[in-house]
Amino acid sequence: MQTFYLLMPSGWEIFVILFVILLLFGGRKIPELMRGLGKGIREFNSAKATIETEIKEGMKEVDRKKLEDQQDPSSSSSSQTAS
Repeated sequence: MQTFYLLMPSGWEIFVILFVILLLFGGRKIPELMRGLGKGIREFNSAKATIETEIKEGMKEVDRKKLEDQQDPSSSSSSQTAS
């Protein structure tokens, strides 16, 4: 875990990285890059929220089925014997 912190850039290194990005892309391209980055982050968060809700709904459905089986065990055993 300590090696991870050693590999992260510190104050001056971040400044140099930002300066190189400014030189490579120029002042006009950086807002476009940031807009694209923001759009990508929003799409990622939206997909993550969708997946979370689907998982929660699936878990609720499983819980409902368990409760139904506990409340009425005769219906589940009769449906199993009928098939």
